[in-house]
Amino acid sequence: MTTESRPDSAPDTTVTFINVFEISAEHLDTFVARWEQRASLMRTRPGFIDSRLHRARSTETRFQLVNVSHWESQEAWEAAVADPEFRERAQAAQDDPRARITSSRGLYDVVVDLSAAEAEPGPE
Repeated sequence: MTTESRPDSAPDTTVTFINVFEISAEHLDTFVARWEQRASLMRTRPGFIDSRLHRARSTETRFQLVNVSHWESQEAWEAAVADPEFRERAQAAQDDPRARITSSRGLYDVVVDLSAAEAEPGPE
């Protein structure tokens, strides 16, 4: 379903937060453990729906980790990331002198939603 085909009577205010991380393979396990601590804090915040951290199968992949989280609204996400405790933990991860971490984050809306159950049967 595209956003244009959503009924006006049922607006979807949920947002998807995606954050991709460039990090060397040697620092992945430590970063993941600290990410889990930050994620545990976020899961207690109002509006949090879910989160998954994906790890690349190849060390040659540019983005070794990809976080995909869902929030009830942009406002809920903004309130959660403004939390001083979360900001402190996130900044500490970025400031670790042993690991150079580059992240790129943003909020996204679903524009196409596909599932196998909705697949049209192919020609026989």
